[in-house]
Amino acid sequence: MDRRWQLVLDCLDEEKAPFSKATLVRFRAALITKGLDRRLIERTVEMAEGRKGFCSRNLRAALDSSPLWGAARVEDTYNLLGHALRKALTVIARVSEKELATIAAEAGASMVVASSLKASLDLDWDDPMAKAEALGDILNVLDEVESWLEKQTSLEGATAEMVKDHLEVGRQIEAQDVESEADGSPKLKQGVAKDRRIAIEDEEMRHGRKSRRQRFDGYKRHVLKDLDLGLVRAVGITPGNVPEASVAEAIASDLQQQKVVLQELHIDRAYLSSSLVRERSEELTIICKAWPVRNGSRFHKSAFTLDWETGLIHCPNQVQLPFSEGKVVRFPSELCAKCPLRERCTTSKKLTFHGISETPSRTGFPPKAYFQ
Repeated sequence: MDRRWQLVLDCLDEEKAPFSKATLVRFRAALITKGLDRRLIERTVEMAEGRKGFCSRNLRAALDSSPLWGAARVEDTYNLLGHALRKALTVIARVSEKELATIAAEAGASMVVASSLKASLDLDWDDPMAKAEALGDILNVLDEVESWLEKQTSLEGATAEMVKDHLEVGRQIEAQDVESEADGSPKLKQGVAKDRRIAIEDEEMRHGRKSRRQRFDGYKRHVLKDLDLGLVRAVGITPGNVPEASVAEAIASDLQQQKVVLQELHIDRAYLSSSLVRERSEELTIICKAWPVRNGSRFHKSAFTLDWETGLIHCPNQVQLPFSEGKVVRFPSELCAKCPLRERCTTSKKLTFHGISETPSRTGFPPKAYFQ
């Protein structure tokens, strides 16, 4: 269905799919493992340069992100704990050449063998008391498996480390999702822990938000597109819960390999704190939608006039003070207290402007001044 993959796999416009979707997934995974996913982009740029399709030195580009859903199963705390336990016991069963049910019974963890952990517990999941009891039972099994494992002298080397890693994942889930009642019994924490792990099979998947209403589980993909030719020039992947600005290093690395000079970059406000903006050259123009004016019935910063020729700032009551670029300006509290327009100004006792700068040619913004 995707012509880009048809082109890569030499089956462009084939009416019948030459392989299954699972084959494509495995192929993509192999590409990523060998670093060849990056090479695809690099090779595309090389071919375009060789055909004189564009000038690689000066670039007008747009950078934006979109949700990239993870492929691993997202589970609640109970199933995450059970999944981690099952993986640890599966390693032992495979090495010892025994059935998983046999190993689980020996370790006192028969509940994790069932196709559904919650079904095996046979509780009323609408009852808060039953849910608390289930959590305690699962954590007790985790303790029992760890104790049983210490006695297994036949497990050593890489196998023992693998089992230990899976059990540590269980403890990670406990630490992020579970707290103790006053009597010492476990209960689920309220809210979501910072950087909470949501899947066993993919440890880097995270809850993310593209907007207040749109939530996703997985990653954010960031794509830098050449505005003149439509080519994708750089890409980056970040966990779903990190700020967009964190991808700047990966994007800059891709552009550096291509020996590209960014001259114009279109972004949304999520990227304003990135190094692409903060450490930009004088030649780079940043185009971004300005922050909305929201100050209720009180004066907004635009009500204060900056006279760059005289170096004076004028308040709505025409009080004037000198300013210097990048410096802080404070209006005296005694003047503000007597001002007839005080009710419409900031609620702070004194008016302070931070980091005044004139940068319209480089950022696409008007001169800025933040006050409190």
